[in-house]
Amino acid sequence: MLFSSIPFLYYFLPVVLAVYFLAPKGWRNGVLLAASLVFYGWGEPKFLLLMAAAILLFYGFGRMVGSSAHKRGWLIAAVITGAVLLGVFKYADFFISTVNGLTGLSLPLLKLALPIGISFYLFQCVSYVADVYRGQAAPQKSLVKFGTYVSMFPQLIAGPIVRYVDVAAQLDDRTVTWPDVQLGIRRFLLGLGKKVLLANQFGQLIEIFRDCPEPSTLFYWMYAVGYMLHIYFDFSGYSDMAIGLGHLLGFRFPENFRYPYLAKSVAEFWRRWHMTLGSWFRDYVYIPMGGNRVSQWRWVRNILTVWALTGLWHGAAWNFVLWGLLFALLLMLEKWLPLERLPGLLRRAYVLLAVCLSFVIFNGESMAQIAGDFAGLFGAFPFSNGVALYYLRSYALLFAVGFVGATDLPKKLADRLPGKAAAEPVALLVLLLLCTAYLVDGSFNPFLYFRF
Repeated sequence: MLFSSIPFLYYFLPVVLAVYFLAPKGWRNGVLLAASLVFYGWGEPKFLLLMAAAILLFYGFGRMVGSSAHKRGWLIAAVITGAVLLGVFKYADFFISTVNGLTGLSLPLLKLALPIGISFYLFQCVSYVADVYRGQAAPQKSLVKFGTYVSMFPQLIAGPIVRYVDVAAQLDDRTVTWPDVQLGIRRFLLGLGKKVLLANQFGQLIEIFRDCPEPSTLFYWMYAVGYMLHIYFDFSGYSDMAIGLGHLLGFRFPENFRYPYLAKSVAEFWRRWHMTLGSWFRDYVYIPMGGNRVSQWRWVRNILTVWALTGLWHGAAWNFVLWGLLFALLLMLEKWLPLERLPGLLRRAYVLLAVCLSFVIFNGESMAQIAGDFAGLFGAFPFSNGVALYYLRSYALLFAVGFVGATDLPKKLADRLPGKAAAEPVALLVLLLLCTAYLVDGSFNPFLYFRF
């Protein structure tokens, strides 16, 4: 079920909120757990069995790490379990195909369907056990509370990756105030607007580009920049909606995006983009490997390992590995070269170009397509033609709104508007009606991070 869908907006969410707030406080975790299981099982009920197994297994691992004399052994068992589940359901066919290609064998593929959001909730499960092992969290004794943490529908499908230590106290006791409701509604509707009015429209342009029989360099750059804006508004919009829903339910989820396209270095970009994923790999992979407090060669090994894993986390294909390793290379170059001496505008331009080209790799369906896309970007076709100019004129306003909307300028202007308190409810209502009209009228409404 999509947040940006009529069934969710006008049926599921109102019913869940009504039951949630009518229920006694002691029952609210149970209500949220039941609602989350319905939400997750809406499209593929069979994957509920996998989620239930993960909840039971990692609940047990947490209890054993908290009480057993063999804490390290139980932690290793938890990590291996998470790796095996991901390996079987997400990476098995990728590894089998790679082996077949390298050896000439014809090992059969498993062809298992990818459970939605498995990377997100398994990362949360593993980090929970790791935090119990480190003494940063007490093992959760209530299976209902732990199941609520793992399956919580606002952030279940696509994050942000919420650590148990961030919400442990809220699972025990939480209140929802009127300011929480106001903030939650505002954040949710702004995220909905990002998704429906911007991300979906850029997504349509990308589809038009792929179907275009008359390629040109201009259209290739429109595609590259359009995809960069599409993925930002798609994923940050979902994160905004998740954080907003969390406020409505009494939870404080961590921020996931902070205007990443304003970054002046790739390192800063990754402190602003998908922040919960970056901090997860930093705290549970990079630092345990030694981080940067090791020799130069071991540091290079650590960077390459973490970014290869970051790429693989996004998908079981070599383009994702290449995408991750590209960022590893850029981060190493930034460590060795004095980029801070360059003017700020030039540094921002470098980051935008590097990120834009990286997403061409990210979105490639094959190495051949990636090579073709780069050839198109750098002059393999005529610079422009009538088709490219037509779509440039048609989408010029969308690009302008996207460029401005990816910065903090709209927020700064909104904060300075006189009569903001009175105008905001009207503006949000108009935004909801406009999004609803687009959802009723249109059919293009995918969410790309569901595949992770």
